[in-house]
Amino acid sequence: MKSIVLIGCALLPALPLFAAPAPATSPKPNIILILADDLGFGDTGCYGATKIPTPNVDRLGHEGLRFTDAHATSATCTPSRYALLTGQYPWRKPGTGVLPGNAPLIIDPNQATLASILKHGGYQTGIVGKWHLGLGGPGGADWNGDIKPGPNELGFDYGFIMAATGDRVPCVYIENHSVVGLDPKDPISVSYGTPVGDEPTGREHPELLKMGLSVGHDGTIIDGISRIGFMTGGKAARWKDEDKADVLTGKAVDFIQRSTNTPFFLYFATHDPHVPRVPHPRFVGKSGCGVRGDVIVEFDWCVGEIMATLDRLHLASNTVVILSSDNGPVLDDGYADGAVENLNGHTPAGPLRGGKYSIYEGGTRVPFIVRWPGRVKPGVSDALVCLMDFPASFAALAGEKIPAGDAPDSVNVLPALLGDTPNGREKLVEHDGTRLLGFREGAWKFIAPMKVNRPATGFSKTPQLYDLAHDLGETNDLHAVQPKTGERLSQELDAVRQPAAPGIGGQ
Repeated sequence: MKSIVLIGCALLPALPLFAAPAPATSPKPNIILILADDLGFGDTGCYGATKIPTPNVDRLGHEGLRFTDAHATSATCTPSRYALLTGQYPWRKPGTGVLPGNAPLIIDPNQATLASILKHGGYQTGIVGKWHLGLGGPGGADWNGDIKPGPNELGFDYGFIMAATGDRVPCVYIENHSVVGLDPKDPISVSYGTPVGDEPTGREHPELLKMGLSVGHDGTIIDGISRIGFMTGGKAARWKDEDKADVLTGKAVDFIQRSTNTPFFLYFATHDPHVPRVPHPRFVGKSGCGVRGDVIVEFDWCVGEIMATLDRLHLASNTVVILSSDNGPVLDDGYADGAVENLNGHTPAGPLRGGKYSIYEGGTRVPFIVRWPGRVKPGVSDALVCLMDFPASFAALAGEKIPAGDAPDSVNVLPALLGDTPNGREKLVEHDGTRLLGFREGAWKFIAPMKVNRPATGFSKTPQLYDLAHDLGETNDLHAVQPKTGERLSQELDAVRQPAAPGIGGQ
């Protein structure tokens, strides 16, 4: 059986769906998508990091095709993950910003997703890890009953997820439609408005915290860490932060082991290196860059466990591995965990400007490695590709057609992913996660003007233009000296902003 693993932390008529044929023994390879959370372009050794050991990721980089211009659509998690599954720019749909943990599902179960496309093609589909796309109907989820609609209604046969992020309540795992380990005598209640129950909060009882605060994150204290939002009940079901990587990786391995007799798709969305950063004790102090470096080492261990499982099951030689992240890196993200003070010379975004929440390249340009021994030649690719392109690309690989009107912005870049061409998509819209947009065409990058100036994240009252071929760090704004180029790209961005139609996603 052949396998594909995808790991992880745009605009005019799309190219027709086509794929280089897989070997005849396996027309439908397995697919495992592992997505890191907040892993930066420069956070691993094969992307230039020298302070944090990442041997498993580096092995992929050495044996696979390493992309230098791969992107999430957005510089924050919910919109990035929405685009990955739906093949649609998140800024097209209101309500796709960073969600509270009690938000209703933001993906229409009637629209095709990456999972439903592959399920239709005969795949066993599963998700393990971070979800953060809402659960339940308009009133939100019933945490004490059937939690739906959710992943199972979007094409996943199996789900073991966190509802949102590690720093948001509810701090429990959900398996398919139920909270894992919930005692019905201790029902869960969640609020993102007024407090619920009488449990202490970080705001009122900072002396109870094992991790201090820098901003926000002062709601209910769970496992010695205060979160965003308020929660009461469900004490037997609450996770231990130190064990999260072990639990999630174990569930991912279990899914692979159960699925070897059929083509399968696994979306493994790790928590690391997102806040709160609480590595298992065996990883504490292993990076030399403080707790953020330690949880990157922990993430690398997760990658290694998946790879070891493939080796043990004799799948490794028939497996494509794609490593990526949902957006760029962030240091201080609400907790006083020493991430800034303990950098020790490490540069999370590498040569790029900005990071999470930013319109600059460090916000959306992410590590991205493809490995398929015997099929993908090791090396480096400068092709422009996007996580949003997975629905079109892997529909082509599986021989599936996307229903009319769905995945409108997804481009089939499978030939680039397989190394058959150095060319990916021609154009891409970048998104800071709120309302700021940038436009990529080749090496040119245009950033739309806004009504305020926020230099750190890219907001400016005047348009910006950068030539990334000569200025990857976006330090030299050329708009004043190349106004015609800026105006042309501005007009192209305006055209893309129009409502999407089938096939408007690419070239």
